[in-house]
Amino acid sequence: MFTGIVTDMGEVLSLEQAGDLTVRIATSYDIDTIDIGASIACDGVCLTVVALGVDPKPWFEVQVSAESVSKTNLDTWATGRRINLERALRVGDELGGHIVSGHVDGVAEIVAMRAEGDSTRFTFRAPKDLARFIAPKGSVALNGTSLTVNEVSGTDFGVNIIPHTKAVTTWGASRVGDRVNLEIDTLARYVARLAEAG
Repeated sequence: MFTGIVTDMGEVLSLEQAGDLTVRIATSYDIDTIDIGASIACDGVCLTVVALGVDPKPWFEVQVSAESVSKTNLDTWATGRRINLERALRVGDELGGHIVSGHVDGVAEIVAMRAEGDSTRFTFRAPKDLARFIAPKGSVALNGTSLTVNEVSGTDFGVNIIPHTKAVTTWGASRVGDRVNLEIDTLARYVARLAEAG
């Protein structure tokens, strides 16, 4: 489990397709504290560490199944790409965002961006089958970042991203047309399921 509070920006060092996709990611995490088999959210996708190293800088490798690639934006990853990283939640850690599983539900698209004070208002378009789970003042995880929904209109929804978030995540480099990993709030999913059953 994760919280959607990004704690590092990694960099894709290499991608190798041999059966599953293997991705090597540079990190500022102390790799002596990472175990083989550990889970790290990479742009919101929970991936398992399969190798570690320090040359030319600290890195970890993850294997990505074809299913994960098909449901996420990992098909757009390339060498040099920056990605949001978060290590798995430990008992006693502060829950600063919301409960995030790292199981991406689909891909949303940035359809508009505009300055709003010092912040940036992003408008995203969600897949139709996921839009019903997104509500004003609810939470979503986008590229692994816990964010609050401001407004919803059909399949479009708005999020405000403050300067601090843009500085410590990849959001500062975002562009209209970018595809982003979307995980809906688990609570919203269960509420909708209960409403269907009732």
